[in-house]
Amino acid sequence: MRAVEFIAKKRDGGEHTEEELRDFIGKVTEGSLPDYQVSAWLMAVFLRGMTMQETCALTRAMRDSGERIDLSDLPNGPTLDKHSTGGVGDKTSLVVAPLLAAAGIPILKMSGRGLGFSGGTIDKLEAIPGLRTALGREEAKQQVRSIGLAILSQSSQLAPADGKLYALRDVTATVESIPLIASSIMSKKLAGGAKRILLDVKVGSGSFMRELEQARALASTLVTIGVQEGVPTQAVLTDMEEPLGWTVGNALEVEEAIRVLQNADAAEPRFLALCLGLVEHGLLACERAKNPQEAQNIAEQLLRSGTGAAKLEAMIRAQGGPKALEAVLTALPRAPITYRVEAPEDGFIAAIDARVVGLLAVALGAGRSTKEDRIDPAVGIVLHKKRGAWVHAGEPLATLHLQDTQASQRDHFKTMLLSAYRFAAEPVVLPPSPLLEVLSSI
Repeated sequence: MRAVEFIAKKRDGGEHTEEELRDFIGKVTEGSLPDYQVSAWLMAVFLRGMTMQETCALTRAMRDSGERIDLSDLPNGPTLDKHSTGGVGDKTSLVVAPLLAAAGIPILKMSGRGLGFSGGTIDKLEAIPGLRTALGREEAKQQVRSIGLAILSQSSQLAPADGKLYALRDVTATVESIPLIASSIMSKKLAGGAKRILLDVKVGSGSFMRELEQARALASTLVTIGVQEGVPTQAVLTDMEEPLGWTVGNALEVEEAIRVLQNADAAEPRFLALCLGLVEHGLLACERAKNPQEAQNIAEQLLRSGTGAAKLEAMIRAQGGPKALEAVLTALPRAPITYRVEAPEDGFIAAIDARVVGLLAVALGAGRSTKEDRIDPAVGIVLHKKRGAWVHAGEPLATLHLQDTQASQRDHFKTMLLSAYRFAAEPVVLPPSPLLEVLSSI
């Protein structure tokens, strides 16, 4: 089918065949289609949608556009890949992956860099001096064999069609399409070879899916693709209305993750609940626990025993970083200026808009507006109070971590941060858990 006919078919609400999608993705991968035609098709999908059959076929075509990793020869399987749809202050993988590895589950996790207000796990890890994330497939597999855990940057050889489509989606306002999001995520996960997939689907102001119904639809699509491809998949919908944990910014978030693994009592309670909840789901998915209560007990024991901290330390050392976690904490870059932001009034904190805080992080240099932007690992925000807390006027709400060149902008940054807050005279009711719903094929 000619490209114009292919575009017109979707524009008019038609359904593509698998053969048509494979031919199209093959041309995208080899670069034989002009960007304007690929962009036109993306907009047609955004407006017209895709059937589940089309979405699964698109995922397979994108999966097969590059190399695939075979993890079947790794011991102690099944292997697990955990993925988040992105959030503000989302350092969850730095806590969850080591804890699951400490339970004996082989973890080879491919992560991405952040774009927009959503932070990336690789950006956080690369704040650690010396640490390498560009691991080859065999190197990563050998690391999993020896220590049980590797977190590496996504290879351009895995699902390369997705990289080309995503670059165009980002500049054509077609990112927030469920078939395109789902095929992007799952094509990489399936090419990565994991035998179980755990998905953290964010819901709220700091995520792409701002409404619960949207998130449910995405989660359902992701799980269905996993079922169709024979990979047991679980999607957990989680709260992203406020930033996760106490910190936003790459080095600051690495430090917080390490502190949580070293001393759970120092953790922000809802962030800790999220991490432990995801660990529990991972344990059940990989049959390391017989029931939810046993999974909860194992997760808490792994955290309190320090074995998760030891796994993270071993991974950082294996990938070229400092040999001990205390050395990591010493080596992390620090911003030279800290600027305190105080509460403007008495009241309960009713809301902290995660999207506003995320956009502030981008303005500080902790995130990127385009893929070419450079990240400053040292800058960021430390929150001192979260939703539900009572504050007095003049009490510290947060601390901004700035470079010397940003000193003249500190009042602007303060105003931007305060715009994220809403105060109330009465206590606010929060969801009882940051884990809202679960959709599972397991």
